[in-house]
Amino acid sequence: MTVKKTQQNLSTTLENTEQVLGGLENSLGNNEKVNLLATAEDREANDGLPEGWCETTLGKFTDYGKTKKVERKDVSDDLWLLELEDVEKGSSKIIQRLSVSERAFKSTKNKFEKGSVLYGKLRPYLNKIVMAPEDGVCTTEIIPINVEPFGSNKYLFYWLKSGEFLGYVNKVSYGVNMPRLGTKDGLAAPLILPPLAEQAVIAQTLDTLLAQVDNIKNRLDAIPKILKTFRQSVLAAAVSGQLTEEWRGENKCGRSEDEILNDIESYKYKAWLAAQESKYEAKGKWPKTDSWKNKYKKAEIDPDFKQRDLPSGWVFQPLEGLVYIAARIGWKGLKASEYTEFGPLFLSVHSLNYGREVKLSEAFHISEDRYEESPEIMLENDDILLCKDGAGIGKIGIVKGLVDAASINSSLLLVRSGKYFVPEFLYFFLAGPTMQQLVQDRMTGSAVPHLFQRDVKGFTLEVPPLTEQTEIVRRVEELFAFADQIEQQVKNAQDRVNNLTQSILAKAFRGEITAQWRAENPDLISGDSPENGSAELLLAKIKTEREALKKISKPKKKTAVSASSEKGTSK
Repeated sequence: MTVKKTQQNLSTTLENTEQVLGGLENSLGNNEKVNLLATAEDREANDGLPEGWCETTLGKFTDYGKTKKVERKDVSDDLWLLELEDVEKGSSKIIQRLSVSERAFKSTKNKFEKGSVLYGKLRPYLNKIVMAPEDGVCTTEIIPINVEPFGSNKYLFYWLKSGEFLGYVNKVSYGVNMPRLGTKDGLAAPLILPPLAEQAVIAQTLDTLLAQVDNIKNRLDAIPKILKTFRQSVLAAAVSGQLTEEWRGENKCGRSEDEILNDIESYKYKAWLAAQESKYEAKGKWPKTDSWKNKYKKAEIDPDFKQRDLPSGWVFQPLEGLVYIAARIGWKGLKASEYTEFGPLFLSVHSLNYGREVKLSEAFHISEDRYEESPEIMLENDDILLCKDGAGIGKIGIVKGLVDAASINSSLLLVRSGKYFVPEFLYFFLAGPTMQQLVQDRMTGSAVPHLFQRDVKGFTLEVPPLTEQTEIVRRVEELFAFADQIEQQVKNAQDRVNNLTQSILAKAFRGEITAQWRAENPDLISGDSPENGSAELLLAKIKTEREALKKISKPKKKTAVSASSEKGTSK
């Protein structure tokens, strides 16, 4: 797909997605920001709760914290074993499903049944909550909850994801690095409870509405990956001449290939002479004759490089001799203890983590002496820095706005464009697919990935005329600005989606999305039984059932008479 076609598709995809999002927002009348710390007073100010609803606590509706424990010997090999890492934060998606035989079973687990709500109490701000699609066991940091048949598990699932509940648990969770919701606080957590029949209707309605939100979110989440591919395709088109094909038709080069190559070779030779003379000058010792000039070797194009028919005015050239490439000599490396509070800037890969331009404010400082001992890597504006080893291999940045003396550490490579490159064009080439492929080759072909100077010097480029390079840079920056704009629009839309999810939940737990249903089904919320009556009747039924279970499970105390009679019988 061409760059222009991809650009059109991105615009159309985002426009269509925003229309769907806007339509859903309008249908819901969504213009609110959700208060994650909503209180009973807030609800009272908004006309309170609907008829038959009540405010209660999680402990009165559920047996939060009461779980059935199992050991490894109690379960079969093929039973599902869920860990917190298997649940994607916020989305309630199960991203990995492994059986007991497929992972370590190191400690006691909680057992759960299909349809239960599985609540991740560790770092509850991650909002890891799922509905169990099948029976299984899980880490004790996940609490299984089952309120059936006296409530709707799906309704409870959505309540646990609501802004009000999240606000509460974030406030009461204990532990600095790994906060968790304690059982006591879990039982005391707030719960808005509708009648039993309405719980099911709310859950079904939320399923429908939030499926639409998820669909929008998935479409938005796919765009950043497309943008990454788009940027790489722009760079590929730029350095191959596709981006300026029409421009060349109106702007002829006017020079033959031989003329250009002769000029380049003359430039390389003169640059080599200057470099050698600088070395002799630094040593203070010169050769007695000019025979040293015969050591110059013309850089050859890699025989494995696949050449193609080039656009008019373009030539193939290896980077060696065409640009200045340097790195810190190994024995001149610095330790952190040598950093100073002030002095010349000392740049590392950390300065390459902030976009195209090198972030100078992320630099350390070194002494004047350590700076001056490496004149070959004293930085200038428009220098390109390339990370050549370590975790950041392949990262790249261009130096802009430099006013202070600056140098680089041993992980970076300095590339200076010279006469035949517009600096930004060279940057775009090194940031493009060719460079990234070399990085991948080094990462997969070596235990310790590393780019040597010879690797970069051996690059063969298709070098356009400077006027065309300038036009290429202009067009790339224009297309990248378009990509940046799309990226920002996606972020804004994602924020709207995230707010929409919580807004829908808030409306559900105020009874707004089931207002019409209540008007049409008064007999299902105003009856005199837990099944068709108020939430208060439902809670009373749950309390009665719990008390009955306590009596059944509680062993009878033996009286003194019965105890003595048993002794007599045993005789």
